[in-house]
Amino acid sequence: MTNNPHIHSKNCGCKNEKGEPLFITAPSSSTLKAIEYSEKNIAKEYEELKKLVKIPSVSLQGFDPKEVKLSAEATAECLQTAGLENVEILHLNNDVHPYVYAEWLHKPDAPTLLLYAHHDVQPPGREEKWNSNPFIPTERNGRLFGRGTADDKAGIIAHTAAISAYLKTIGELPVNVKVIIEGEEEIGSNNLGQFVRMHKEKLKADSIIVTDCANVDSGIPSITTALRGLVAVDIEVSALDHPVHSGLWGGILPDPVFALSQILSTLMDEKGNIKVKGILDELKILTELEKENFAKLKMESIARGATGLLNGLPFTARETEFAEKLWRYPSLSINAIQSGSKKLVSNIIQDSAWARVSIRIVPNMNPQDILQKLTKHIESVCPPGFRLKVTPESASNWWSISNPNEEVYQIAARSLEKAYKHTTQFIGCGASIPFVQPLTEAFGGIPAILVGVEDPYTNAHSENESLLLSDFQKSIQGQIYMLADLAKFKKV
Repeated sequence: MTNNPHIHSKNCGCKNEKGEPLFITAPSSSTLKAIEYSEKNIAKEYEELKKLVKIPSVSLQGFDPKEVKLSAEATAECLQTAGLENVEILHLNNDVHPYVYAEWLHKPDAPTLLLYAHHDVQPPGREEKWNSNPFIPTERNGRLFGRGTADDKAGIIAHTAAISAYLKTIGELPVNVKVIIEGEEEIGSNNLGQFVRMHKEKLKADSIIVTDCANVDSGIPSITTALRGLVAVDIEVSALDHPVHSGLWGGILPDPVFALSQILSTLMDEKGNIKVKGILDELKILTELEKENFAKLKMESIARGATGLLNGLPFTARETEFAEKLWRYPSLSINAIQSGSKKLVSNIIQDSAWARVSIRIVPNMNPQDILQKLTKHIESVCPPGFRLKVTPESASNWWSISNPNEEVYQIAARSLEKAYKHTTQFIGCGASIPFVQPLTEAFGGIPAILVGVEDPYTNAHSENESLLLSDFQKSIQGQIYMLADLAKFKKV
């Protein structure tokens, strides 16, 4: 992680890697008009976001795919309303959730930016734990609650609001833009490779802006420089062809729930260290400077407040290890376990038991290699005689940038600072965005600028997900500045 010591200005004397002065000039009158428009119309953008949040566009299997289709249609309408052209809903086939595409390409001498977000969402989780309906957006204490408010329908509106601010005032953008809104990010973007190959020319750009990340804290703009990848499998252990009475048969039958528990107990120790053989063989070692910078970060109070860790229960790592463990070290999670029904529980021996296990991977781990090692480990520790089924669910790669001091990232940092009035932080992220790595590689390693609207208290993927509305407004203005600032450079 690199921290900028101050906000750069014309007279600060700082230089880029080429030895040239590093600063962004004052905003143009066009940009100021766009900023003023965004301030006056922020309530309208809130309403646009609420329309999207009301659509339960859960992309996971078992949920109604028609809702994701409706979400794509509503997203297309947002893009069209903003003034974008050639708006399309793109399908690979009937089994793949739709993408939405739009463009504005009227600046032949300016760079082209590809703006990314996703319109699918996670399941609501335990609805009884929500303080309001997850698909009825509700404002409380300066936050908007609802599934997808932050992850990632606010990312869609951040793009459209910035674009609209220019097109509704001066009638043009400072740069060319292409917008792609994905419909299957929350299920691992498994069809992304095929989609990129099919639409490579349509998506071709000089740089990518991804609005699907988080700030290190509320009110502090952040640019993400690294993402973990994700490898996931479903484990099913079976012993019987139907559940049976535990009073009649208990004592002589093997229990699949206990067998699954035995398998899961071998995956990691009490400190969260993964015990799968060979899992750390290709791990990229941190430099001494990285270790030093990571160890300086004070994250415990943020982590405890954001996660709600029970009083008296310690973290599995020291605070000086937090950044390394979260951003540059693999982690294993048991995402769900199921056998029978809590609501319909009875005195039976279950016929089978199921669990979803995932590993967040980091540089230089290979997702297919990790998938193979995890599967082999599960097969080797399964108690003999049980029927075991291991089904791969995801194998997406990690991503990182080599140098946050490159000019494009410093320009983006300065742009955000104008909106947030705070120094931009360069941070890692323990989550995964499968879209980033294949897109940057497909176009020869173009830079990807990862920003976001979330903060540590967003509760993405959990109950009571929410968006801090003041940061949402700043993120829109940050993108308005960014579009103008990035336009000043022929090669982004």
